[in-house]
Amino acid sequence: MILSYEKKRIVLVHPRGFNWFPGKTDITDIANRMVPQGLLSIAAYLEQEGHEVFIFDCLGPHAPVDLNEQAAAILACKPLIVGFSATTSSFPDAASLAQKIKEISPHIVTVCGGVHVSALKGKLLDDYPSFDYLVAGEGELTMTELVAGIDPAEIKGLIWHKGTEAITNEPRPQIADLDSLPFPAYEKLDGFPHDYHLPLFSYVNTPGSTMITSRGCMYQCSYCDRSVFKKGFRYNSATYIYEHMKHLRTQFGVGHINIYDDLFTANRPRIVELCDKLTRFPLGINFNCAVRVGYTDNDLLRMLKDAGCLMVSLGIESADPQMLNRHKSGVSLADVRDTVRRIQAAGLRAKGLFMMGLPGETEESIQLTSDFIISLGLDDMNMAKFTPFLGAPLWGTIRNEGTFNEDWRLMNCLNFVFVPQGIKSKERLDQLYNEHVKRFYSDWGWRKKFRKRLWQHRKSLLYLLRHLPSFWSAKNQFEPEK
Repeated sequence: MILSYEKKRIVLVHPRGFNWFPGKTDITDIANRMVPQGLLSIAAYLEQEGHEVFIFDCLGPHAPVDLNEQAAAILACKPLIVGFSATTSSFPDAASLAQKIKEISPHIVTVCGGVHVSALKGKLLDDYPSFDYLVAGEGELTMTELVAGIDPAEIKGLIWHKGTEAITNEPRPQIADLDSLPFPAYEKLDGFPHDYHLPLFSYVNTPGSTMITSRGCMYQCSYCDRSVFKKGFRYNSATYIYEHMKHLRTQFGVGHINIYDDLFTANRPRIVELCDKLTRFPLGINFNCAVRVGYTDNDLLRMLKDAGCLMVSLGIESADPQMLNRHKSGVSLADVRDTVRRIQAAGLRAKGLFMMGLPGETEESIQLTSDFIISLGLDDMNMAKFTPFLGAPLWGTIRNEGTFNEDWRLMNCLNFVFVPQGIKSKERLDQLYNEHVKRFYSDWGWRKKFRKRLWQHRKSLLYLLRHLPSFWSAKNQFEPEK
């Protein structure tokens, strides 16, 4: 199927995916409803080319949960093309939704991209015929060329059918100049920004938003899937980032931004320039960012603080030296401890990012990590449940490392689908997770810091009170089993 060259009407869909706690109320979109940055970037690029684009966020504030109702809402826009961007856990929903759309309107062209597609490529097109095309890698240019009616055989990054054969074209080269991309089309997101919520207690000002200012990573942690952005490190300039933040502030009244870059401070000169702009020409905005050990000197931390940074996240994963050496090489516990100390000395909050259940994990390594977390005196913590992803380096040997339930719907870092050999059962792993997450938030040191910031947390507390039944239900999931 080759599309014609005229301007098109397109719906881009962010599929819902699976519940955090199967069989219980889903609070994930209440606790932290994130902007689908990738789709908004593609939407802005297509609009720039003159197409009419709608965004349908299945996790959005007014979106129905039922797939039939979602399909009806999408079809009400009368699209010629429906594009999906899916993770591993949301891909089954995307496929089911595409099938329903095809059953009602077979003429509609369906396309899917995202990390899951980029990892599996052509096999998915054979197994899921409800999709006419798949897009591997970055989607802006590939989708634009497809929509423009270019012969599929000529479009890099496209996966398509030639007769009954799935054809995977040569890869799409990476977009070298990220400043050439328009700002994401936030205005197309129903309920933005007030109905899109950052994690509780991670902000002072509201409303909040998210940003991504770079693509790729110079490192290759064992658990990380780089199927879309690959290795390397490309980034927006300081001027672009400043103008992007200014756009969010002036057009939408955003008061806080979470920057979800893996290596935000890796290119020091651009962060120095950005901090200088934010200090000399303040936007009245706070932001959070993530850093890697080794990219946080004291002067830079002070500049971040002066520029409006509130909290810095640090990827740590485990406090077992052998686990660190295997899964996140180049990071030492002594350096982590020093970095956390210096972050807090600069007047910034320090958040630790950890992962439980990696290959090689044991009850002893979990205890080491839990003790280390408490000893750091962190301001906040996040513990992900390790999920094997198809494009990660450890994927090839994962079945030799423990038991693995390859249920795509559950593969979202919120469920344990893999149980390492050193843990006797999934039930035991869940119990350990609940105990150690609860341990952090029950620690007197953390609670003392929290109490001192009650006034700063007032907006989070009001939000918590408004949704108390849902949050109380979630809290009960972390009670250790008796």
